[in-house]
Amino acid sequence: MKSALNLVTEAISTDQCQSHCFLEADNLNQIKNQILTSEQAQSMAEFFSLLGDTNRLRILSVLAKNEHCVCDLAAILGMGESAVSHQLRTLKAMRLVSYQKRGRKVFYRLQDHHVLELYQSVAEHLAEIDENL
Repeated sequence: MKSALNLVTEAISTDQCQSHCFLEADNLNQIKNQILTSEQAQSMAEFFSLLGDTNRLRILSVLAKNEHCVCDLAAILGMGESAVSHQLRTLKAMRLVSYQKRGRKVFYRLQDHHVLELYQSVAEHLAEIDENL
């Protein structure tokens, strides 16, 4: 069985052009203008890095269905309320979730449709990968 590193190395060595490619100057400039700046790439990397926490992703998966308060999220996920609150603070700082106070309870929901679409796109992509294995 090949290791993941061997598969990546093999893919790199076989997926290269056998001759030098030449792009027309107009096409090259158009492509260069679409590349992320270093600052944009850094912001995006930080964003995805913060999403790399399993508890945050589990919270987002629950909030993708409906809004919930901290105590309900803790019960659903089998986590402590303080742990859920800590993760929600991070998600709120990333502007992935928003909240609304109702009486003595605070209900959290996904910030907007972009967050839901991002979550759904990743979930769909992973499901397709699983189907093709």
